[in-house]
Amino acid sequence: MPRLGLGVWKTSNNDSRDAVVTAIKHGYRAIDTAREYGNEPGTGVGIREGMQQEGLKREDIFVTTKLYNGEQGDYDKVSKVLDKQLSDLGLDYIDLYLIHWPVDATYLESYHALERLYKEGKVRAIGVSNFDNDRMSKLLEESEIVPAINQMEFNPTQQEKEILSFDSSHGIQLEAWSPLGAGKSLNNPVIEALAKKYSRSAAQIILRWEWQRDIVTVVKSVHEKRIVENSDIFDFEISDEDMQRINQLDENKRDLWYDDFTWHNPNGRYGNEIEKVPDIKK
Repeated sequence: MPRLGLGVWKTSNNDSRDAVVTAIKHGYRAIDTAREYGNEPGTGVGIREGMQQEGLKREDIFVTTKLYNGEQGDYDKVSKVLDKQLSDLGLDYIDLYLIHWPVDATYLESYHALERLYKEGKVRAIGVSNFDNDRMSKLLEESEIVPAINQMEFNPTQQEKEILSFDSSHGIQLEAWSPLGAGKSLNNPVIEALAKKYSRSAAQIILRWEWQRDIVTVVKSVHEKRIVENSDIFDFEISDEDMQRINQLDENKRDLWYDDFTWHNPNGRYGNEIEKVPDIKK
């Protein structure tokens, strides 16, 4: 699995297609989408166009997508959802299929469905996203296959130390969403000082820090300049002392968590609606 990939959250089908083509052109080999984003059709077109333009085969691109909250359930239900996702993406299989959020009433049943889909070969690896240690412990106790990935909000100001430690001890790789932490991390004085010291952008400092910490990273952009910049992190190294300076920025405050959602909190700001985004241009 490539350790740096392009994410397409809150991106239209057209922008997703263009961003994916651009990313593949500039060396990205991992693409992350989700049913909830509503842009799997555009993402799929971008994957196919990018592969064609660069002379790549399907096995050269690692594709991750996710099972939407409102469509979790038993094998029959999840299998039909996956078939729809494969159709939208225009792919024969998914490299990594994740449960997007742990809906308490259904996540165990859903994961058992993922195990079966894995055995059938429709997905090459399975995992989860946004699982705390309590839910992960329960999942491990009642499942046969250890999740390959737990995708979490992870950046300099939210380092998920307890979850990272627990997952690592069970052979589960942590993957970062929101790896740049929006303005809070990008505009942090320590990050800005290190960017000046290493003659790099703030984003490059953060992404290199995550690379050196062995965190798989999904970073979003629809702008070619930033897509290129975000992947240009392999010709320098942050010193141990400066790595520790970034490690000390952790505030353990998440920007988005269970209580924000209506299925955990009636007053939450996010429901079970799939993102409404424009259709891809024909």
